[in-house]
Amino acid sequence: MARAYLGVFALLFIAWLFSEDRWRIPWRTVIGGLILQLAGALLLIGVPAANRAMFVLNDAASALQRATEAGTAFVFGYLAGPPLPFAESHPGASFILAFQALPLVLTISALASLLFYLGVLQFVTGLFARLLRRVLGIGGPLALGAAVHVFVGMIEAPLLVRPYLARMQRGELFALMTCGMAGVAGTVMVIYASFLAPVVPNALGNILIASVISTPAALAVAALMVPFGTPIPEEARLSLNDEPTGPIDALVQGTMDGVPILAAIVATLLVTVALVTLLNMGLALLPDWSGAPVTLQRLFALPFAPVLWLIGVPWAETSAAATLMATKTVLNEFVAYLEFSRLPADSFTPRTRMILTYALCGFANFGSLGIMIGGLGAMIPQRRHEVVALGMRSILGGTLATCISGAVAGGLV
Repeated sequence: MARAYLGVFALLFIAWLFSEDRWRIPWRTVIGGLILQLAGALLLIGVPAANRAMFVLNDAASALQRATEAGTAFVFGYLAGPPLPFAESHPGASFILAFQALPLVLTISALASLLFYLGVLQFVTGLFARLLRRVLGIGGPLALGAAVHVFVGMIEAPLLVRPYLARMQRGELFALMTCGMAGVAGTVMVIYASFLAPVVPNALGNILIASVISTPAALAVAALMVPFGTPIPEEARLSLNDEPTGPIDALVQGTMDGVPILAAIVATLLVTVALVTLLNMGLALLPDWSGAPVTLQRLFALPFAPVLWLIGVPWAETSAAATLMATKTVLNEFVAYLEFSRLPADSFTPRTRMILTYALCGFANFGSLGIMIGGLGAMIPQRRHEVVALGMRSILGGTLATCISGAVAGGLV
């Protein structure tokens, strides 16, 4: 446990080393973010009543998955899962990602739209935003944008606070970008939980906790890397270009909004895996390294091994754990979680599984960077060059934040 918390300070030191202005740090935001993260972890992981509430969410996720499977089986037949009209050649051969996992995106998108129409999303994010403002001393638009990131993606959250983006300070804009890299969207949380359910107890509860506690950590890391001054006191509210007129309209609109998200996930996975495979083919022409071909994942795993040891992973398990973190950075967290779920049961101790569940829970990868630059560049074209300049830093910031969350969660197990 002591090593894990030493790792937290080591990661913060790395963030400080990459700071644009090391002597103008808003320490209230940094210290407040760490305190809020630790308090949230203690409450949600350490308090039995709160932890049981997370298990209820886990059961709800299972129900959503079964309900979606009924819909996909009706539309796609046996492609959506057993029973099969033929015998499997080997266990798992019939699993088709596009038909058996990804349709959950549509169900979650429809429900999220309904929750927005009913005011539930605004109420929950409003409470979290007020907490962030009071403890961290940040402005209203940044607090609201950061709070929304817990539930929606790195493009949807800025879109909901779009009127405030143009006048945000450079550091505030970076903090919003870092929050996007340090969390995952609600539309994919349930999918990741379905992958991890066989290997991680209360998978959805832990993924949701990871998104919650990584938000103040991301704000603390961002304040170290790109400091910002005193924010202008300003209230903010969520806004949509086309608000639904009723609950049925909300469900239909949410379903339609989920279609491009689903298509984007499929396209991003296809192209990213293809390009990384192509690069690995080129690297394979080099001499073997330690008896195996050189790959991008193996190269990126090198710096992750000592980091994971610092945050509490036993050294004997750092190689496999670092490979998963490298896969998450080079490809994305979707592939990393899928590979994580397929590893033998004895690959990691329960504590390491907990650390990895939290450390992998973020969009910090190169594919996401392209999506973020394209989305924010369209929203604030006058600041596109600034967004591009901050892009690589946001990947580092998001990765540091999720690793800090992994250390905190591992320390409480």
